[in-house]
Amino acid sequence: VAALLAFGSSCAVTAADTPKSAFPDASPAITMQQRVGVTDVEVSYARPSMKGRKIFGGLVPLGQIWRTGANTATKVTCSTAVKLNGVAVPAGTYELFTIPNAAEWTIILHKNMSQWGSYAYDAKNDVARTTAKPVALPTAVESLAIGFNDLRDTSATMYISWEKTRVPLKLEVDTVGILRPQIEAAMKAEGKKPYFPAAMFYFENNVDLKQALAWMNAGLAEQPEAFWMVYRKGLLLAKMGDKAGAIAAAKQSMELAGKKSGELKDEYVSLNEALIASLR
Repeated sequence: VAALLAFGSSCAVTAADTPKSAFPDASPAITMQQRVGVTDVEVSYARPSMKGRKIFGGLVPLGQIWRTGANTATKVTCSTAVKLNGVAVPAGTYELFTIPNAAEWTIILHKNMSQWGSYAYDAKNDVARTTAKPVALPTAVESLAIGFNDLRDTSATMYISWEKTRVPLKLEVDTVGILRPQIEAAMKAEGKKPYFPAAMFYFENNVDLKQALAWMNAGLAEQPEAFWMVYRKGLLLAKMGDKAGAIAAAKQSMELAGKKSGELKDEYVSLNEALIASLR
């Protein structure tokens, strides 16, 4: 009997031995991070799926506040002030709510309360409101998607897509206003200067092209064999209307690139030929 009791004791299953099961999340959480210019934007939300259901006008009623996701209210964080569809939004973290309708959506950035769903939503805590026109999609998006596209130094398109609906939102950032004072301070400081990136930033954003050219030349004085920089000097001169100077820069860039081999050489020969062709 003692032996049988001992055997039974050794076979007992304790709580620690109980197998654990990890079930799939009905609406998996995701954090989407995107840098727009020098502004970091983060969206944290849970992604419900259609699963054969009608979404807008069904699972998500029209004309009512929606958490724009599942579970905890969706959060949007911006590291600097931005504009969302033209409406100013200070830097910070906000809850994203929407009111879907067939012809127009209301987009709401709400004080961050880390609330579940939209049950504690209160309009008095709205930080910003704007509207957006939904766009019909040819094919259905199975799982809710919030993301970014059309990236520029100063803007991007933030979108909400689900079922056959896509809602685009223009996100604007004052990259020039943020970065220009920093560039000017760096140029006045001791030590190595960011000539090339500063010149390219001014070139791409149409800020004082004469200053951009001066910085480009200063960068080339430090790296006279930098054929990739000479090519971009050609682009800058072309934008300034100096066709002869741009063609001369393109030819110099090709000559320098010709000292290389393989794909890099071919790439810059092709780029410079295209630049010259565009100026004739």
